[in-house]
Amino acid sequence: MEFSLSARCQELQAQLTLFMDDHVYPAEAVYEQQLAESGDPHSHPPVMEELKAEARRRGLWNLFLPHKTEWTEGLSNGDYAPLAEIMGRSPIASEACNCNAPDTGNMEILTMFGTPEQQEQWLQPLLEGEIRSAFAMTEPGVASSDATNIECSIRQDGDDYVINGHKWFISGALHPNCRLLIVMGKTDFDAAPHKQQSMVLVPMDTPGVKTLRNMQVFGYDDAEGHVEMTFDDVRVPVSNLLGEEGGGFAIAQARLGPGRVHHCMRTIGAAERALELMCRRAHARSPFGKPLAEQGVVQTWVADARITIDQARLYTMYTAWLMDTAGNQAARTEISGIKVAVPLMALDVIDHAMQTHGAMGVSQDTPLARMYAWIRALRFADGPDEVHRMTIARRELRRWAPTH
Repeated sequence: MEFSLSARCQELQAQLTLFMDDHVYPAEAVYEQQLAESGDPHSHPPVMEELKAEARRRGLWNLFLPHKTEWTEGLSNGDYAPLAEIMGRSPIASEACNCNAPDTGNMEILTMFGTPEQQEQWLQPLLEGEIRSAFAMTEPGVASSDATNIECSIRQDGDDYVINGHKWFISGALHPNCRLLIVMGKTDFDAAPHKQQSMVLVPMDTPGVKTLRNMQVFGYDDAEGHVEMTFDDVRVPVSNLLGEEGGGFAIAQARLGPGRVHHCMRTIGAAERALELMCRRAHARSPFGKPLAEQGVVQTWVADARITIDQARLYTMYTAWLMDTAGNQAARTEISGIKVAVPLMALDVIDHAMQTHGAMGVSQDTPLARMYAWIRALRFADGPDEVHRMTIARRELRRWAPTH
């Protein structure tokens, strides 16, 4: 196996690190201030458009997409992973580089499954950063960890599909620039369990699409929103079908594989920043006559953080390498494995960083509390830990099942 980074990746790493130092980190406080001054927690701070323009000028744009197009370089998973880690150090960096979820996954499946007309109408403005999008799958009434449970109906009526359903935790739907929903529902309730689902493209302003409320996470009101919404007799043309009828489950799986690598590498970036903050704080505070950095317990936290972050990075890079060389299907056990291991590692590192900071660590004066909240939520996103563990265990047990 080969983990050495390509020359292009190393070049982009250096450029992205410089962009973060010169523009992104200084803009974090400006972003929060502009958001607060707007009086609307879901507004779009002007500094973000300045960052996006600078990222485009530097060629740090749409780095995530492995499919080479006229708008993208077509980096491999292994080349993109270290870049995602760098962006994961700041909550605003991914959007600045047009590499933010859920748009990344939506752009990937529009690239793979969209018609030329759908790509012109939706993919191109997404790649240009002109609009945002959301992915509507999770439902409050069923166990959405099993996507075959979803109850949203997509019924054909002449030249239209009619959508009726109830969704929630639809990330990004409150962003002022959100124009598109990719909705997963059932077109055939009588088909085989994994052939019942389809995906359709629904413009946000379609009659019958109703936002009920924003869902908070640990009390945080994310600027982009995690929306509860209903679809009441929502009509869209049959031409808005993404892929083919009954292909929704397969499309979802295609969307989630690379997305889990992105999530994990961004999470490793957050853990690295938490470790940096912990070390700086340990040098700056001296309780009981000596710096925290000389306290054995703090040294243990720092050492364990270094060990587990590096372990998680190697596991994730191996997964990215396997996806690039053998395909997403061959790497499915590893994809599930990193999705469990990486958030748990990061939560432990961030928890110790907060402990090192004392009360300041749970306040708005550091990014640690917000990091913790969103990474804790990541243990649900793209499948809960328990489902990934079940998937891994079943595959492992099959290897050793009796043959008689």
